[in-house]
Amino acid sequence: MVLKLSFTIVLIATLALFTSYTPQAEAHSWADCIDWKGANGRNDFKNGKCNGYARRFPTSKKYSFGSLDSASPNRHYEQDHDNPNSALPCSDGKHGEETGANETRAKNIKDAYDPKKGYGKMTVARAGQTLCVRWPAKNHSKEYKVPNVQIHMARVPNRSDISQRELIRNTIANLPYGNCNSGSSDRRPCGGCFKVPTNRKPGVYLLQWRWMLNKNEWYTSCADVQIR
Repeated sequence: MVLKLSFTIVLIATLALFTSYTPQAEAHSWADCIDWKGANGRNDFKNGKCNGYARRFPTSKKYSFGSLDSASPNRHYEQDHDNPNSALPCSDGKHGEETGANETRAKNIKDAYDPKKGYGKMTVARAGQTLCVRWPAKNHSKEYKVPNVQIHMARVPNRSDISQRELIRNTIANLPYGNCNSGSSDRRPCGGCFKVPTNRKPGVYLLQWRWMLNKNEWYTSCADVQIR
């Protein structure tokens, strides 16, 4: 009788442990803001204002910060694993390990930033200006303190999207993914700042945010930056 009672107690305790445990979801990130102005300085990615977004980025209030992994289409585009350096630099919504939303260059650039379609505005900057880009932690902030976020910027303006290899040759910054403010592990705001190269003449340039989660596992976000 004592043995049966002990077994029952152990079984109930074990079931309670498993039912109360919720595994932390692994998720993948994206850049939501290309020109973030922190209310309390450049390292404040929690309070502030976004003055320039990724292509076709939805700004509807129904999407809270970091929630677009559940949107349709979501914002995390994962490049092909076999040869990511030859993959599409910007999601077309059709290809990749995860297809993501359409971030290809619009025929009319302004169409990807049309407020009537619910999109955020395009980044406007000067050569030499500091821009701060923001992204949600998605449960990875403590894993990556090393600079594994790459910022690439096309060298020539007013042209179609260039290849991933050419973008890699135009890396303008390497940022630590885990540079984050306080908040939930999933939607903790993270970011970093970089300078627009001084040799960029007036025009519209492709800018790519590229993050490596694991070997050959790359996620990208694309934006247009108008240099005045």
